[in-house]
Amino acid sequence: QVRLVESGGGLVQPGGSLTLSCAASGIIFRLNDMGWYRQAPGKQREFVAGITSGGNTLYADSVKGRFTISRNNAKNTVYLQMNSLRPEDTAVYRCYCSVYWGQGTQVTVSS
Repeated sequence: QVRLVESGGGLVQPGGSLTLSCAASGIIFRLNDMGWYRQAPGKQREFVAGITSGGNTLYADSVKGRFTISRNNAKNTVYLQMNSLRPEDTAVYRCYCSVYWGQGTQVTVSS
């Protein structure tokens, strides 16, 4: 059974930072591309960042230069380091792998 479990969300002030984690099980993690999407209330789901099994990364223009995706194959975990957070980054962040999705973690950026 494949499981993706996110953690690390919360409330942060504008300009602050958060690091999200997604722990995977039930897959051969090192062979899989991983990534993050987000969805804000009333908006469509939006791609945030992805990382291939070989470590190549891709970012949405809206987060480029502020967010960093990384992976630790020994821990079966993918990370999303988020800096310079803005109110418009407020959303539920979900990690994905192939057809599998985590349950999501809420990120709220507000003063």
